[in-house]
Amino acid sequence: MIAWRVPLFEARFDADDEDAVLRPLRTGWLTMGEEVLRLEEELCAATGAKYAIAVSNCSVAIHLACAALGIGAGDEVLCPTLTFVASANAPKSLGARIRLCESVDVDDLTVDPASLEANLSPLTKAMIVVHYAGFPCRMQEIIELAHARGIAIIEDCAHALFSRSNGQTLGLLGRIGCFSFFSNKNVTCGEGGALITNDSALANECRLLRSHGMTTMTLDRHNGRAFSYDVLCPGFNYRMDEMRAALLRSQLRKLPGFLERRRKVYGHYVRSLEGTSVHMPFRGPRFRADFENLAIHILPVLLPNNVDRNAIMASMKEAGIQTSIHYPPVHTFTAYREQAHDLSRTEALSKRELTLPFYPHMDEECVHFVVKTLLKSISRVQVST
Repeated sequence: MIAWRVPLFEARFDADDEDAVLRPLRTGWLTMGEEVLRLEEELCAATGAKYAIAVSNCSVAIHLACAALGIGAGDEVLCPTLTFVASANAPKSLGARIRLCESVDVDDLTVDPASLEANLSPLTKAMIVVHYAGFPCRMQEIIELAHARGIAIIEDCAHALFSRSNGQTLGLLGRIGCFSFFSNKNVTCGEGGALITNDSALANECRLLRSHGMTTMTLDRHNGRAFSYDVLCPGFNYRMDEMRAALLRSQLRKLPGFLERRRKVYGHYVRSLEGTSVHMPFRGPRFRADFENLAIHILPVLLPNNVDRNAIMASMKEAGIQTSIHYPPVHTFTAYREQAHDLSRTEALSKRELTLPFYPHMDEECVHFVVKTLLKSISRVQVST
């Protein structure tokens, strides 16, 4: 394992987190118990949602949302090509055809409403929109487009915990929102996810599908609330365990502080990169208006045109700085190439994208070191070519 001087992300845990993980071990109940129930209540309180369903990760949250909406063979689902592949894999695994869509431009890497509209067909059943890096999509336009045609919106909020736009929590603007608590997320329990919705029927369907279509859970029978169960439909095992739920509850109490520090680190990057050849997206008025309510997750930048990104990443690695790419577009993967059409705008953007280190306890000196090394790497690569 490389000992990075500046890693891409770094999770830190304290004594409260350790005590939380030990709680389920001391009670002897390890899966889908009181910790999960309390977590769901706290997620509702944090987001304003009527219903929250904790699951084992965000990928299964999206899969569960698609299944609960009845997406299957013969349906089409719209999805941005600039996203983690789970956004597309979930409906595709249910038999749906995926129509991949463009990002807006260099200043907004979220999905373009015009591209969504261009990809609509009579078979379109849902849109999956991704709040990339924690910044909101152009939801008003997307909602109008979807409502006019009776199409469901699934919000992939893996990066947006709990970003708010115009006073509303992302994840509650469409039919259902999906969250991630993976190791690199703004709060983490290693693996974990959740869905939120204000739709009672959809919430009930998600709960049913989460655990094999069973009408009562093991905890209900343990507590004497039921003696047996029925299975109403084929379902899945997407349950969250108690240790992760307990850790996540502890992490959520720290989330406001984490998010405030992330916004501060973001500001350090803005000032350090201002006037350089490196472009920072999401600096427009729409994002500035909501800035204090955003849960910024990653720090994507766009390199100058025709710069060898691999050479830049290698140079950063030599300096002990970890970088990444978010993301190779979905349409460039073998499994999706036959469904690709002209997505050249996003493909060109993605070739320039580089993700820089970003986590709450970075200080200004660390940010300056990353930016100084990046600019020096760009200069070196351009001179050598």
